[in-house]
Amino acid sequence: MKLKDGLMPGLGIKRWICQIILGVFLISYAIIELIRKWNEGISIKIFLVAILVLGCVLTYISLEKYTKKVIDIIKFEALNFSMGKKNFDDDFFRNSILVKGPKVVVIGGGTGLSNMLSGLKRYTTNITAVVTVADDGGGSGVLRQDLGMLPPGDIRNCIIALADTEPLMEQLFRYRFKDGSLENQSFGNLFLAAMNGISDNFLEAIKKTSEVLAVTGKVLPVTLENVQLYAKLKNGDIIKGESSIPTESLNRKSPIDRVFIEPKDAKGVQEAIDAIRGADAVILGPGSVYTSIIPNLMVGDIREAVKSTKALKIYVSNIMTQPGESDNFSVQDHIRAIMEHCEGMPIDYAIVNKGLTKEEENIKEKYLQKGSTFVQLDHDDKEKLNVKYIEFDMIKIKKELIRHDEDKLAKILIETILKKKMINDEKRIFEYIYLSQRLRREKKDRE
Repeated sequence: MKLKDGLMPGLGIKRWICQIILGVFLISYAIIELIRKWNEGISIKIFLVAILVLGCVLTYISLEKYTKKVIDIIKFEALNFSMGKKNFDDDFFRNSILVKGPKVVVIGGGTGLSNMLSGLKRYTTNITAVVTVADDGGGSGVLRQDLGMLPPGDIRNCIIALADTEPLMEQLFRYRFKDGSLENQSFGNLFLAAMNGISDNFLEAIKKTSEVLAVTGKVLPVTLENVQLYAKLKNGDIIKGESSIPTESLNRKSPIDRVFIEPKDAKGVQEAIDAIRGADAVILGPGSVYTSIIPNLMVGDIREAVKSTKALKIYVSNIMTQPGESDNFSVQDHIRAIMEHCEGMPIDYAIVNKGLTKEEENIKEKYLQKGSTFVQLDHDDKEKLNVKYIEFDMIKIKKELIRHDEDKLAKILIETILKKKMINDEKRIFEYIYLSQRLRREKKDRE
């Protein structure tokens, strides 16, 4: 490590060097003055002895702390050298570094959430995905109605995203039957349904499935209760069912006023609450603001845990609006909807897409034809919500669809958590150094 790297802010090396120098100065001063003033009164001797003791204690403690920092850096350099010759994703790296990475809780549902998880798992294994169970459409809705189980769709996607398994197994869990009575049903949903049948509850079924697929971190339902999502439209109409809300909002030409769940007193999963309270960062989104993110926060003890946690609260903005749900919404409109449903819950940072390339502009036209527009940051409204905005290019085109680039998004999230949460945590400085260097190396490789 170069001198300038060793003296970078936050490592704690400079402070211990300064304290060692101060301690040595106090010791030297006390000894010299004791020799000079040995024949003077007892009070001056007591004063100088006190300074001598203070200098010795300060020097000892500072030397001990400084030595520990140096050993950590030496370990880091040795690991960095060895890892330069190995795959960053091997078992040694996972066991040595990722298990001590940032504690991240992501809250939401839908494809955006699972996409982000696949990027985050490259930097930490301390991931907890808290997933909505309000879905009542598609294959999940069929299983929910036929078997009386909680909807497995979003849970399945998150498990696959965090799984450390063979590509064939991932393909198998994503496979959808094309005909017969199982038409459009996912094998992954059926697997979870079968696991639910041989388990005491849905949470146990998720844990068993996660073990089979060697999942990084945890995937948890927000609640084990059979909740239904409702929406009150601006015209006063009440719409029942997650899958019906956007459609009915369009049909009745009335935007969503607010959403709520029944039963209103549904209890959150305790593991999810504990994870939120102990997190370094709680990430909201990306996902449908009214049908994926907010339903999780309607579970009372989950909402209170998010409001009271000392973790960074980060909102990841959608790239495009969703017809019938967030028509013409700006970034601030999304954030304001979350805050209004959560009684003014603060959000520290919002991750926002900076703009569109020429290729992305061409694809955007297809979205415009369906009533979906680009989610923009309202610069005239930036100061009103007390949120810091981080703008960068986070789009990836996949099969002519605009998606979040999971690698870029994960890196900006980890960088934000490292700089704002971990840098001053002396117990985690080794992990901070390593992850910071890895991010710098990857950035250099891209350039």
